Amino acid sequence: MEKKGYLSEIKSNTGLNVNRCYQCGKCSAGCAVAEEMDYPPSRLMRMLQTNNKENYGKILASETIWLCVSCQNCLTRCPMEIDIPRLMDYLRERAIKEKTINKKSKNILSFHKAFLDSVKYTGRLYEIGLVADYKMRTFHVLQDMAIAPKMFAKGKLPIIPENVKDKKQLHTIFKSSH
Repeated sequence: MEKKGYLSEIKSNTGLNVNRCYQCGKCSAGCAVAEEMDYPPSRLMRMLQTNNKENYGKILASETIWLCVSCQNCLTRCPMEIDIPRLMDYLRERAIKEKTINKKSKNILSFHKAFLDSVKYTGRLYEIGLVADYKMRTFHVLQDMAIAPKMFAKGKLPIIPENVKDKKQLHTIFKSSH
């Protein structure tokens, strides 16, 4: 990697300048899952700021990027308005491309893929399709089976997926992201 390295790549792909972070720590303080992360948001930001290839590799192989739930607490607390959820999305996509996914995050990645596939084919979340896809990827077939009949009875699991009208535009969006 040249000297600009991944920092310029991050900026060109997300519009984010991680060097604007001045390490106040408000992002980590407000993060609901920071204690579960190997690198809480403020530490991840500092690791990125080093522009060190080894640190970048650690980030892409971390559990942190997969544990982020994109709740945006970090963004709302950040005095510099750095969109960390957007950064985490980008880092997840990089980890997938570079095949550096943390082994502990396998089920999260399976859910991530099942969710995106559901949206890709219908334009909306189709819960039954999402669950079926996730269970096929993880082999957790019996997990949550007791909940399904109650959800179905309350109308929370429609049999037929609802599709968006402009599927051509939907396919264009997914094509441009790969």
